[in-house]
Amino acid sequence: MEALVCRKLGDPTATEPGSPESPVEVSKNHPIPPLTSDTAVRVKVTATSLNFANYLQILGKYQEKPPLPFIPGSDYSGIVDAIGPSVTKFRVGDRICSFAALGSYAQFIVADQSLLFLVPEGCDMIAAAALPVAFGTSHVALVHRARLTSGQVLMVLGAAGGVGLAAVQIGKICGAVVIAVARGSEKIQLLKSMGVDHVVDLGSENVITSVKEFVKTRKLKGVDVLYDPVGGKLTKDSMKVLNWGAQILVIGFASGEIPLIPANIALVKNWTVHGLYWGSYKIHRPSVLDDSIRELLSWLARGLITIHISHTYSLSQANLAFGDIKDRKAIGKVMIALDHKATLSSKL
Repeated sequence: MEALVCRKLGDPTATEPGSPESPVEVSKNHPIPPLTSDTAVRVKVTATSLNFANYLQILGKYQEKPPLPFIPGSDYSGIVDAIGPSVTKFRVGDRICSFAALGSYAQFIVADQSLLFLVPEGCDMIAAAALPVAFGTSHVALVHRARLTSGQVLMVLGAAGGVGLAAVQIGKICGAVVIAVARGSEKIQLLKSMGVDHVVDLGSENVITSVKEFVKTRKLKGVDVLYDPVGGKLTKDSMKVLNWGAQILVIGFASGEIPLIPANIALVKNWTVHGLYWGSYKIHRPSVLDDSIRELLSWLARGLITIHISHTYSLSQANLAFGDIKDRKAIGKVMIALDHKATLSSKL
């Protein structure tokens, strides 16, 4: 099978996979993984998602550092190819989606049946592959951790990225007043088209001034929940518009700079700071992840959420795909398609 294999740590955007300088290569004859248990399922991968964490992992800068060589990749969709003798939840031909610690940047992947989710009839398979990590992160953060409620003010940083667009949509479903922060006219127009209550264009506006004017106009007290996958100076500025009793969701540091949240200010203003490492729920609270993904798939099937695909690439174009992530060119999700027949059709 074909698989993108990381042989050494480094920047996958610099050169094409397989070149001497590249840390990754496309292996054309990688062994197809066997079923590893009686409840194992082998999936022929249709599409797989690129997340900032995948890029950091190849750089060697992620909190989890797998031994070399490894096949990167996390969330994916595909068709059940083979099942173990004790599998009861799936049959060959079922359309599924899931997420893994590693291994989805390949034509086949094996997972236990307990980790797989049926893709509802009519749902696009590339969209299903983009859902688990980005929408799962935002759903657990906003629904389970912050317990976002109707009428609260949600401010989303990096709002045009994968997790950002997910947070914006989930915020609207929860009935929140949503403020979206992004940069660039194309991103701003997309956010406005999604019914966001206020959009801040960092290319031409000061976030503090813009948000303060908006909340004053709407007779609001400030931001109740800050969703922050960016970090750096933007976090520092955003803290100046937070309400008393606000919640800060620490999602990631796309800016490359880890911000300092002053404990004395958090004390005086009664802030709550939530660190959210979504992947660790798989170990500590797997039922939360299961319920979250199932609800999101239901929303997708009912048209309550829309997954915006920015670009779709092949495995051999992985450098371009990661470049979109690194250079913040993506508006929504960047995907790798392994089956170019990915379709809206019902169960194959």
